[in-house]
Amino acid sequence: MPRVWQGIGYRPLPDAAAAHPLFDFAAVPRPGGRVHLAWGAYAATGAGERLVGAVLAEGAGTTILLHGPVVAAEDDPLEVAAQLVAAALDHATALGAETVWSRPLGLDRVWVRFGFIPVPEGTLPAELAGRVGVGLYAWRGGSALWSLRGSASG
Repeated sequence: MPRVWQGIGYRPLPDAAAAHPLFDFAAVPRPGGRVHLAWGAYAATGAGERLVGAVLAEGAGTTILLHGPVVAAEDDPLEVAAQLVAAALDHATALGAETVWSRPLGLDRVWVRFGFIPVPEGTLPAELAGRVGVGLYAWRGGSALWSLRGSASG
């Protein structure tokens, strides 16, 4: 289900490795396990298109841990990041995810926009713990009004 927003196209990445140069450039860790979903943002160029943003995710049970988004777009990079998060949330929900976790990456405005809330590191499921990063946000069903009770088990 590709999306287009202000000249940037958003669609699933057929190969998550295509996003590795963006993650390396931004010095943002990539998933440590199997990639469950991958979305890219593409800008049109004279020679076709160029990948200017990506979000990857790994999962455990009904939980998903987002990596990124990372964005190298010159125009409105926060909006590109927000569109990638929207696509990832839709995709994660379609996969049956009940909780989506993320690292802040300085994108607090984006996380708050979608109902993510800061949560203690210890609430991350054991299968996803130990990843590089400081801070943790979580989203559950689009509402910030939820309990952390039992969330560590997914």
